Amino acid sequence: MKVYKEIASHTLIYGLGTIIPRILNYGILTPLYTYNLAESSFGTITEMYSYVAFLMVILTFGIETAFFRYSSKSDEKSKIFNHAFTILLVSSSFFLLSIIFFNSQIASIIGYSNQEYLIIVVALIVYFDVLVTLPLAKLRLEGKAIQFTIIRVSNILINIILNVLFFIICKNSNINWLANLYNENIGVGYAFISNLIATIFNFLVLLPAIVKLRFNFDKRLFKEMLWYCLPLVLVGLSGIINEVSDKLFIKYLTLPRENALKEVGIYSANYKLAILMTLFIQVFRYAAEPLFFKYSTSSDAKDIYSKVMTWFVIFCLVIFLFVTLNISIFQFFIGENYRSGLFIVPIVLIANIFLGIYYNLSIWYKLSDKTNYGAFISIIGVIITIVLNIVLIPKIGYLGGAIATIVCYFIMMVLSLLIGQKYYRIEYETKNILVYFLFALLIYYINNVFAIDNQEINIIKGNILILLFIVFIVWHKRISVSELKNSLLKRKILNNEN
Repeated sequence: MKVYKEIASHTLIYGLGTIIPRILNYGILTPLYTYNLAESSFGTITEMYSYVAFLMVILTFGIETAFFRYSSKSDEKSKIFNHAFTILLVSSSFFLLSIIFFNSQIASIIGYSNQEYLIIVVALIVYFDVLVTLPLAKLRLEGKAIQFTIIRVSNILINIILNVLFFIICKNSNINWLANLYNENIGVGYAFISNLIATIFNFLVLLPAIVKLRFNFDKRLFKEMLWYCLPLVLVGLSGIINEVSDKLFIKYLTLPRENALKEVGIYSANYKLAILMTLFIQVFRYAAEPLFFKYSTSSDAKDIYSKVMTWFVIFCLVIFLFVTLNISIFQFFIGENYRSGLFIVPIVLIANIFLGIYYNLSIWYKLSDKTNYGAFISIIGVIITIVLNIVLIPKIGYLGGAIATIVCYFIMMVLSLLIGQKYYRIEYETKNILVYFLFALLIYYINNVFAIDNQEINIIKGNILILLFIVFIVWHKRISVSELKNSLLKRKILNNEN
């Protein structure tokens, strides 16, 4: 019970540091962009941040997981932090110098010859984001969730304020000095400039933790960490390819080419309607991963992992129903020109559930030090993603990207479950999870079959169906108020006796 409470409380606190910024980001920036920028400009934002995602995986080198792993086995946490940060500092500095030197050539290759400054700004965002990765992970490991949350929220607030300043206030101001802050030639570039300023703020806040480094080189530890990280780089890179490559494939495979960035913008805007699901999964990972390592030596660790998985899936299914059965409300978070892609939202939500389950399953290869299997599964996922995107996008457009995503994550989930049971067997409640999944899909189907022209009645009907799903879960799990009271009473008696 202590473990579940700790995971839940950490999930709540980290949720404030992740959900609030992302909700602010989504609730303000996405509408701001989609209501004020052309689809192609939003496509540019999506494309650039796809490159950022790739680069972050490569340059962070899986070092965060290695830091958690080695810190859980050693009392010399500062020494491990020093070695891990050195890897990040060297890799990111080399990257930044390379981008500065080859800036014009890179801009030409990806089709931004007249916007070379974007390449430099994006490179600086990546550089500072890499450098703060480990100090933020250190806060998580030390249980300083509130400090972590304050830093994350402050970062996104600065980003949002600057975006509003540039795109709303300065762009439309009649005051000369404010109007002069906005240059039409920069345009969408202000989105990246705002992010860079916010990222530098993050770096400055965490700088004290960085300057305290006391490096004492340990060749053996350094090599061990590198070898542990190498497969994780493949895992992370494969994951990012599966997550964001569809946007890039849409840009380069959509015909006619002049519509490509527009299609990327529409697809990406609707993809963001799955934000509640991605937020929950991200928050869960922030909270659960360090605690999974922390309690890995516990006698009931496997039972904990199993129960956590069941409840994780239940919450994901509630989110799936909440979004899809209220899509008539969620659609207003994106501009009207973007709503032609709403049909991909259920596919993306289910794909993210499969991905979340895969993340939960991945604990087996991290704890058994068989990260090479994680790399193998991820590479399989990459092959599926690439092949399906190449085959489907030219034929059915961005729907092909959504289909490729859900197929990829489903196969990765199944492979991880089958292989993991061989090396680190966990008795998951597979039958129950399948029952919950099928019942959620049945409710979604019923809602669509009995659709009504009246939007208000549709919304009421959908939320009644969501309550029906929750009631079914409560009934199936045999939870009752009396049982809960008895459980609390027994715990109180035991605590008093102790």
